[in-house]
Amino acid sequence: MATALKVGSVISLAIVLAAYYYKKNVDSELRDQLMKISQSLLKAEQKYQVAPKTRVAIGLGACLDVFVDSMELFETFGFEPPESPKHYDIIESSDELLKVYTYFFRHGAAGERYISDRETFRKLVEVARELPDSRLAIGGNAAVIANRLALEGCDVLLGASMSEDLKKDLKEDIQLSGDFLKEDDVHLLMEFKSGDKWGKYTAPRANRFIIHNDQANPMLHSLEAFQEQLSGFQAQLLVIGGLQMMDSFPSNKRVDRIKALGKMLKNTPEETRIHFEMASFAEEKMMSYLMDQVLPYSDSLGMNEQELANLHSLLNYGNITLVSDAYPRVATVLDQMRMIYNLLNKTPKVNGKRPLTRIHTHTLAFQAILTEKNSAWKNTMAAAAKASLTAFRHVCKSPQIDTARARLIMDDSFSTSRQEGSKRILFRPERPVSCWDEGNYEICVSPVLVCTEVIQTGGGGDNVSSAGLVLQI
Repeated sequence: MATALKVGSVISLAIVLAAYYYKKNVDSELRDQLMKISQSLLKAEQKYQVAPKTRVAIGLGACLDVFVDSMELFETFGFEPPESPKHYDIIESSDELLKVYTYFFRHGAAGERYISDRETFRKLVEVARELPDSRLAIGGNAAVIANRLALEGCDVLLGASMSEDLKKDLKEDIQLSGDFLKEDDVHLLMEFKSGDKWGKYTAPRANRFIIHNDQANPMLHSLEAFQEQLSGFQAQLLVIGGLQMMDSFPSNKRVDRIKALGKMLKNTPEETRIHFEMASFAEEKMMSYLMDQVLPYSDSLGMNEQELANLHSLLNYGNITLVSDAYPRVATVLDQMRMIYNLLNKTPKVNGKRPLTRIHTHTLAFQAILTEKNSAWKNTMAAAAKASLTAFRHVCKSPQIDTARARLIMDDSFSTSRQEGSKRILFRPERPVSCWDEGNYEICVSPVLVCTEVIQTGGGGDNVSSAGLVLQI
């Protein structure tokens, strides 16, 4: 009996040791793989530099971003999870806020909505700013993109109105068009981490839900001043973002303002390429305005997987989709990009309209860039690599790529389409960016080194999209 026990103990110990060494070897292989990928992406990124004096104009708007952990904020207010999540285009009370927040939280999706209850919004911001882990930063798509492109070495003109205090957060050499405000528009970014629990729901990935009560940004307050300086700036690229502030905004002047923007885009010289950065839109009417006044004048589009699915649904089925798969397959994303490109690339060159020649989709797991062959867009492989590295740098808030704080969630191989018989591409750590030609366009897909120690999620898409653009201008 004693002998049997000893034998059993020895076997158990052997199994434990075997499991330990197996895991150690696997961990070592994964670390080596991540290091190879990191070095390969850095090599691709460094192959090209930003051309000196690259001139980029960016509009419209800016705000003060207040970042807060959503769970901490809700606990401070004593908020309880709602029984049933529900979507609202406009938030009118704290009860509606919790329902729409949970709607996005359970999908791990990003969302951004206007809250009409100014007093509730003021109280939320006031308390959020007092929480120990909250932080403040300059925000708004245009301002964040402007700072990133200036950091990359571009000459930048920003169309935005802001306070003199907020202007201190802009890079010094950015030219600002737009008057000074006494009070900045404020956005409350309620962040959540992967695995966070809210009642019976668990967040499948890290993300953020934003609320705002903007007054200046939805009216494109800085448009005319920006347009006046734009004509003499001679921009090589014009970037438009922040239009989601107009989504469901209650004003009878909204149509006139979006038409004024459309007129500016229409009159932009053909040699100045136009990039539109998509965002979270929930209102079909607003999306129809974009279809009429913005998309026909855009050479390039940037968006995340949720915004891609939304635009694809609108163009394909005539309606929008509010949330999508938090971890979409590469094949699904590429099929949606192809459909959008094939439709908008046929836009006739009349009355200032332009065919779409570039799409960049940024997801948590990978970057995908589609560019028309023989177009003005260049260095697609390097752009995809730089976008991937920038995703890690921003979320981990670190200029260095630390593979000990990274993981891969992209599969070892992927299909290029969901269509039967489509090509399958194997992932190679020593050459992680996969590029190939199809018809009149090129596609490049790069894995993302996903940050495992999330410091910030807000502003990620703007930084990543800017990084993808800067090597292609």
